[in-house]
Amino acid sequence: MNSVVIGSGFGGIAAALRLKAKGHDVTLIEKHPDLGGRARVFKRNGFIYDGGPTVITAPYLINELFELFKKDPKDYIKLSPLKIWYQFIFEDKTKFNYSGNEIDMKKQIEEISKEDVKGYEKLVNFTKKIFDKGFTELADVPFDRPFVMMQQLPALFKLKSYKSVYSLVSSFIKNEKLRRMLSMHPLLVGGNPFTTTSIYGLILYLEKKWGIHYSMGGTGNIIKGFEKLMNEVGIEIIKGKEVTKINTNKNKISGVQLDDNNIIESHNVICNADPPAVYEKMISGNTNNSFLFKWKKNRMEYSMGLFVYYFGTRKTYNDVEHHTIKFGSKYKEHLDDIFNKKKLNTDISYYLHRPSATDKSMAPNGKDCFYVLVPVPNNQSNINWEIEGEKMKNLVINKMENDLMPNLRENIVEDFYLTPDYFEKDLNTKHGSGFSIQPKFSQSAYFRFHNKSEVYDGLYFVGAGTHPGAGVPGVLSSAKVLDKII
Repeated sequence: MNSVVIGSGFGGIAAALRLKAKGHDVTLIEKHPDLGGRARVFKRNGFIYDGGPTVITAPYLINELFELFKKDPKDYIKLSPLKIWYQFIFEDKTKFNYSGNEIDMKKQIEEISKEDVKGYEKLVNFTKKIFDKGFTELADVPFDRPFVMMQQLPALFKLKSYKSVYSLVSSFIKNEKLRRMLSMHPLLVGGNPFTTTSIYGLILYLEKKWGIHYSMGGTGNIIKGFEKLMNEVGIEIIKGKEVTKINTNKNKISGVQLDDNNIIESHNVICNADPPAVYEKMISGNTNNSFLFKWKKNRMEYSMGLFVYYFGTRKTYNDVEHHTIKFGSKYKEHLDDIFNKKKLNTDISYYLHRPSATDKSMAPNGKDCFYVLVPVPNNQSNINWEIEGEKMKNLVINKMENDLMPNLRENIVEDFYLTPDYFEKDLNTKHGSGFSIQPKFSQSAYFRFHNKSEVYDGLYFVGAGTHPGAGVPGVLSSAKVLDKII
């Protein structure tokens, strides 16, 4: 059987490999000259910047794809576990080294709030229960029929999935600093901790189960390893050509049309592109959209946007950890501005990635390589990034100089930034969202865009906008769902 995969993010590549292992003839089409989607790589003046995901969890999901073809992952990629997973910096400049070392974790928690040590233990135990259900049992289950969801509702209610992640954490933890630190995980997949279903509390346990890893040479090296594997197993890869239209015959898929007007015929089209963009821009007519599907599509709420500033420095900042998360003084109010009021705020929180802390190959000798990611409103805000981009860059540099990198501005030798405009125009995400739709309960599992299209026969989805959701484990698991329905 001939299958076409549109888009080469982690989800698209995983789908292509899984279909090939099933005996399909697979063609993978990528509009950019390079593979990776959000995980593209930017190379500038000897600095190597990962475009997107940098926190690698559940590495078995990556290894599985090599093992499908009886290959040893170590021949293609090198994953290195990190000792300190994140260094959190609070507004009063105190630091917390978050890791898999439970003795050290409890010691630091005790220094902040003695009464929360027991609560922390109970929280971890509770997130294990959510993990066992939400990840181990359900992450690769197709939620394309209502009764599948109905079957799970009693268990999900027992696990308090109606609560938000912040609310769940707060029921175990009293100290506000610790509440912020232990509830931040939804932000890694595009959700507001105050509205994201507590099912996503499973990320806290998922990290503990397999640790946090870094791909030597950057996340881009995982993509490179996958590309080598795809070439070896005979997947046809077309780069630098965009699919402009998905062709249909009534409600059946018949193939795709490229921007050079070439047509590739196929009755199986798998989209690693953002589902709303596919339905709205790539399929003409949409006459088969039922009232219910239109309502579902129109009611969707989208994740925040991202401002990502990439920079290289002439010196090394050896006391900056591989992953740093810095909270602003306001938390709930700031997230409310981003997700609901859709307005910019100077009291930012940010995530700083310093790959050269672990891997010297990412920067020229004696220099340092970084990216800093700031959650911002998506493009429903109508923010003019032509004007605000430069202001945000200067605000971020000022904050980092003040928080942890003295004299940063004068040491930057190379830089550029991406705004929600890049996500909207280059990555075709609706409203320039960083992670497609938000991971609320009303947008989880059956309520997300289905992996098997509700509208067209032969159209399938993998990636952030479909089940189970965003993040590397999520999008890799979406390809496992595909395995069960094609």
